[in-house]
Amino acid sequence: MNYFLGIDFGTSGVRAIAISSNREIVAITRADYEIRNCGSWKKGLYEVIDSLPQHIKQNIRKIVIDGTSATVLICDRDGKVIAAPMIYSDACKLEILDQVKKVAPLQHSVCGATSSFAKLISLLVNEEQSSSFMYFLHQADWLSYLLHGKLGVSDYHNVLKLGYDPAALTYPDWLKAWSLEHPNLVLPSVLAPSTTVGLIQEEIAMQLGLSLDCEIGAGTTDSNAALLACVGTTEPEIGTAVTSLGSTMVLKVLSDRPVNNSKYGIYSHRFDHPKLGCLWLVGGASNVGGAVLRQFFSDQELQELSDRINPDIYSPLDYYPLPKIGDRFPINDPNLAPRLEPQPDDPVEFLHGLLESMARIEAQGYKLLQELGASPIQQIYTAGGGAQNQVWTKIRDRYLQIPMQQSIQTEAAYGAALLAKIPL
Repeated sequence: MNYFLGIDFGTSGVRAIAISSNREIVAITRADYEIRNCGSWKKGLYEVIDSLPQHIKQNIRKIVIDGTSATVLICDRDGKVIAAPMIYSDACKLEILDQVKKVAPLQHSVCGATSSFAKLISLLVNEEQSSSFMYFLHQADWLSYLLHGKLGVSDYHNVLKLGYDPAALTYPDWLKAWSLEHPNLVLPSVLAPSTTVGLIQEEIAMQLGLSLDCEIGAGTTDSNAALLACVGTTEPEIGTAVTSLGSTMVLKVLSDRPVNNSKYGIYSHRFDHPKLGCLWLVGGASNVGGAVLRQFFSDQELQELSDRINPDIYSPLDYYPLPKIGDRFPINDPNLAPRLEPQPDDPVEFLHGLLESMARIEAQGYKLLQELGASPIQQIYTAGGGAQNQVWTKIRDRYLQIPMQQSIQTEAAYGAALLAKIPL
């Protein structure tokens, strides 16, 4: 029996899922890790693999790792991390952004404060005088390196926010010119997600009980792995969309053409498939989401109050529930203030208004993606904690009026395992 392993390094821990050739889950392991501590990454990686049943470990044919997008680090030629990593949510200082804007084209997506390129410049500030080679890697890149031992390899999902051009499959001229000014810096070579980088290192295979012929594939981002997990197949239909209802709200549509719009923070991940050809995951993210709900309600209260809402009745309340000032999608306004008034005395009415307002914003987001050229939406899956709220789902269905599908899985590790299994 052959098995395929996906490992997810998300915002809340490490998860590993092994699947069989027919995509059935045969084992799940979990571990905690500290996202700012690379030693903790390594410990978590080895722990979730080592905890798998031995008969499964011995028959794993391939491993793919996903990591949080734009979590980055610099290491030396021996793979030793030189400085603490910068994580997905770290925002660079204004002086760093000024340097970015002198290099990148106006309105390019890397001009954002949390882009991988901005973080690279920030990391170089303290390491520029180094005389030895420095490798810039993303979280999934470095973790995969620990298994296959080949430094300087990434995938075209993770390097998107570094400035890589997924349509041309190359770094753009402006980034190549900039890198020539930093001869000691090595940017990663780029492969399609799941492409075999190499076999597991013999020492690591012996340590963890893996087969010596276990392949290690190029990785992906946690959000893209989560999309595949929801759909439950590596051959999704064009027009399939996934809404991730976590602390924020992220919308993605599988499109036959890319859409990039820096004004709204909309970008497109390439999705090559041996049967489907070149497709694109077009996405945008709003600050609206579960973080606001948790400002007012506990998990138990959310469940109990939701059960008392009639999802077929419209709420007259019109909110824009942000946790703090500013949003980019579907409204691009850094000064947009949270709108949470009036707040009725009845908490059921208040929650109803919040859920209904977020459904309205979700519909507005998908409408914008369509207007900007994404493929027509045929069906919508839901990921994240909000997927469990059936009342919210019914309210969203009323606004979206697009078939809502039950997610096959909500664990990104399952999507990474599907990638390990490509081609079918």
